[in-house]
Amino acid sequence: MPPPELLARARLLAGPEVGSASAKALERAAGRPVERGGPADGGPFVYVGAALPEALRGDGLVWFHSVNAGTDALLGAGPWPAGALLTRTVGRMGERIAQYVLAWVLAECQSVPEFAAQHARAEWRRIPSELVAGQTAVVHGTGRIGSAVAGLLRSCGIRTVGVARTPRAVPPGFDAVVAADEPVAARWVVAALPLTEATAGYFGADRFAAMGGATFVNVGRGATVDLVALESALRAGSVGRAVLDVLPEEPAAPGDPCWRLPRTVITSHSAGITADDDVVTDFAACLRDLAAGRRPALAVDTARGY
Repeated sequence: MPPPELLARARLLAGPEVGSASAKALERAAGRPVERGGPADGGPFVYVGAALPEALRGDGLVWFHSVNAGTDALLGAGPWPAGALLTRTVGRMGERIAQYVLAWVLAECQSVPEFAAQHARAEWRRIPSELVAGQTAVVHGTGRIGSAVAGLLRSCGIRTVGVARTPRAVPPGFDAVVAADEPVAARWVVAALPLTEATAGYFGADRFAAMGGATFVNVGRGATVDLVALESALRAGSVGRAVLDVLPEEPAAPGDPCWRLPRTVITSHSAGITADDDVVTDFAACLRDLAAGRRPALAVDTARGY
């Protein structure tokens, strides 16, 4: 973690992803001008962006603030510079993603896909609706995003069970936490996992076979899912439906087999789009923590990947 005195004299650089309005807001927060890209001669420097340019991977980097919540692409691009702090932007992403998940949960219980299909056929037929209260959702991932999803679902009367790979106390929003392979009967299974070496391909044939017809919603990372195994599970009925906001390869081309998965809706990685205000707010919060000598809550453990 950079000491406050080093941070106080660091230059502030921003990538092309940072718009002019955000750059001005970053300048106000940091009390120094924003410089655009380029070699960081005469560091130390702080960088705000989506990707770390190769030219800036030297000893001068003291802090990188990512404009995204996921940092797997950053860490997968090469060894992270020794001693450089990495923080991420979350902002109101948890709230946005939670509402996305709830929307699909309610749409399913109100038979929205079936009514839309009936409308296209000009068919009049009553379809009973269901109440979500009393049903169960399992959420894989109990961090900020998973907890936000669980909290909103729980407010609708849904029992929320978190899945954690290491033992922990029950986080806010959850009714219970279980181990990764502990069976839980659920109507919905929500994936909110980061992508790490431990989670790549996490949802494979065995996990899908154990879902008992649940609807699978992925708002985490696409590469945590084996799409071939998901297709087999959808055809076998062990997964009832799927909603995928993320895919292993994005964007999906029109001819990609993912578009032909049965009973599946794919959205364009838009469940939790980061707003410019989120970047500035989270950068400023991290800066305040660092100035006070505290490790920011949004700091990433670069060895673990999240």
